[in-house]
Amino acid sequence: MKLQQLRYLVEVAKQGLNVSDAAEALHTSQPGISKQIRLLEDELGVQVFVRNGKRVVDVTAPGKEILKISERILREAKNLKRVAEEFVNEQEGGLVVATTHTQARYALPPTIHDFMQRYPGVKLSIKQGSPTQICEFVMDGSADIAIATEGIDQFPELAMLDCYSWNRSIIVPDNHPLLDLKGQLRIEDVAKYPIITYDFAFTGRSKINRAFESCGLAPNVVLTAIDTDVIKTYVGLGLGIGIVASMAFDVKRDVGLFAIDASHLFEPSTTHIGIRRDAYLRGYTYSFIERFAPHLSRAVVDAALNNKGED
Repeated sequence: MKLQQLRYLVEVAKQGLNVSDAAEALHTSQPGISKQIRLLEDELGVQVFVRNGKRVVDVTAPGKEILKISERILREAKNLKRVAEEFVNEQEGGLVVATTHTQARYALPPTIHDFMQRYPGVKLSIKQGSPTQICEFVMDGSADIAIATEGIDQFPELAMLDCYSWNRSIIVPDNHPLLDLKGQLRIEDVAKYPIITYDFAFTGRSKINRAFESCGLAPNVVLTAIDTDVIKTYVGLGLGIGIVASMAFDVKRDVGLFAIDASHLFEPSTTHIGIRRDAYLRGYTYSFIERFAPHLSRAVVDAALNNKGED
């Protein structure tokens, strides 16, 4: 039994049972993958995949268990390599952070700048996606940590650490009637206008909906996007008012737009970090986390990782 054979198994499953796509992803040949999987099945004495001719069409019952174990073995093999790297050269390596656009664009830049100054030998990569996608990146090992507001709590295999709380602002173009309101902004005032905001899976959208529902109102959401800058672009075109994370508004950059504080209208949201509980973290990963959220010391992170989710 070889680790490479396990990699082939896992990649075929990851690619939706498409051996050709697995071969392309692993930079090898389709016949080579098929042969090695057959050899492994012969050694184990069971079939992992159900085949129709040469096509893989399903995973057998024992195959599902074998895939789970294979994934765990490959993760532990990766951890072994990280342990060695930590002691050979603690200043070099790679760190992949999976996050949403808002975090990457507005929350992370100071942390990334400081981290790259401190660890010039570490190759840092940012993978963007929806909350579900970025958690899956961490689950399959293609990212080390996830940073998001939504989604992490849906993956019990991930330890979830609170980073910071934030709220929202209403973004309007110049001369908008909301700028002339006397007194504090009300949810009824917001409901009068077409709204441009985040896609439902992103950045606390559920809390926006709840604020309207609690007042018996239905928001007139005319456009959604995953990118805050896209939302602001269409607000600038006069297509509606925007509801965005307050941190995403920059007075100097967002010329022609104005932000109205709406933190009293919506429940605050919390940005979290998600990490696989069985991950081995390099020293610089702890450093990155603490730079982003100073209260998350190495001891706090380790305590979260060692909590197997019984609470």
